[in-house]
Amino acid sequence: MGLPVGFEAVGEAIAEARCPLAACEAVGREAALDGASVDEALAGLRQAWQAVLRDDPPYDAVATLVGAWSEATLSVVSHISCEDPMTGLSSVAHMRSSLALLYRGHRQGAPHPRDSHALVVVDLPQDRHGGESSGDPIGRAMRMATLGEAVRTVFAGQEVIGRVSANRVAVLAERDARLGVRARLLRRFVEGVDTSGYDARVWIEGLPASDLASGLLLDELARS
Repeated sequence: MGLPVGFEAVGEAIAEARCPLAACEAVGREAALDGASVDEALAGLRQAWQAVLRDDPPYDAVATLVGAWSEATLSVVSHISCEDPMTGLSSVAHMRSSLALLYRGHRQGAPHPRDSHALVVVDLPQDRHGGESSGDPIGRAMRMATLGEAVRTVFAGQEVIGRVSANRVAVLAERDARLGVRARLLRRFVEGVDTSGYDARVWIEGLPASDLASGLLLDELARS
């Protein structure tokens, strides 16, 4: 019985009497990312042990693989969640994925995202965590949903509109000749909607040079 595909590092560690836990962790994570079930991953682990030692894997090897598989699976589920359940707006994960797609397109010959797109941010600065409304998450979510509807009125195409923090909505929009006009229109439109007395700010945020930096930008928008 040979080693199953993907378990070569586990087999080598067993054969050389080295600690196999790092290899078990790696193979559990890779199995989850490849879409394999935990049963398939455990079957491969058992086959690797049987091939080298003709014995079943010990508890710590099984626990390490299952733990890594579970963490990777939860990460995947979190990142593919596209909608903020409280507001119906896109989630930060979906916004991050949309940005990554633009940078990937640039590597394949499309215009650079900092030239083709920008973020239009709508902020209720007095409505952030720790403010006087911090004990009213439902009210804050309703205000974010209201802002989202205002944004959709101005950006009614295929733009990604997401809630990037407790008190901010952002639009991933094309950077064209109309962008400044639309941002000013959005500012006036937001002034006319009910945000429970909280003043709103609107600005255009340029995209950075790299995919990694765009993720850091989203993190900064989420914290500020």
